[in-house]
Amino acid sequence: MRSYFRLMREDIAAVLERDPAARSKLEIVLLYSGLHALWWYRIHHWMWRHGWLFFARALSQFARWLTGIEIHPGAAIGRRFFIDHGMGVVIGETAEVGDDVTLYQGVTLGGTTLDRGKRHPTIGNGVVVGGGAKILGNIRIGDNCRIGAGSVVLRDVGVPGHIIFRNGKRVVITDPKQINDPLSEALAVVATEVKILREKVSALEGREHVESESLEAAIEIDYQI
Repeated sequence: MRSYFRLMREDIAAVLERDPAARSKLEIVLLYSGLHALWWYRIHHWMWRHGWLFFARALSQFARWLTGIEIHPGAAIGRRFFIDHGMGVVIGETAEVGDDVTLYQGVTLGGTTLDRGKRHPTIGNGVVVGGGAKILGNIRIGDNCRIGAGSVVLRDVGVPGHIIFRNGKRVVITDPKQINDPLSEALAVVATEVKILREKVSALEGREHVESESLEAAIEIDYQI
């Protein structure tokens, strides 16, 4: 019981860190349905692991009715898990969620097969999943990945390298443009090369180079995802 209350304090601190709308610990404890769903989960997950399968499922359904969030008692969820807003979130039986993970409303960690084995995704540490995203099947989302809102993910996902600690403190990235994407950077380089080549061809032909509005728009695109 002592460890359970220690985890609760840790959960509250995680909400304060990640949600700028959180004003006080009292507000978080009383009004955050994502936190309530997590605390209910810890109880029915304990029951599930000790063989009280029916009662665990019954309690999980009661928690779903209270919070609008469905977490199967068989799922494995790490520490400092945060569901922001939360309505419509579904986490399947064999899903595995690491530490410091954040899910927004409408996220589904679901399956794509009727097999009884591992059929739900594994989410690494520090992952953020945007609202309405669907991560389906026995796939892995690597540590510190960001899944965009409305995404449908059916294959393993890695993450481009970026700073996660600076001067001993964790760097929390909230602006997607701060995340370097090698594919986006490659596209930007190709677009720049095309522009240079067109200018050279125009110079060789002795004609004045005039860029069309469509090309100008293409070159100016911000390719950061």
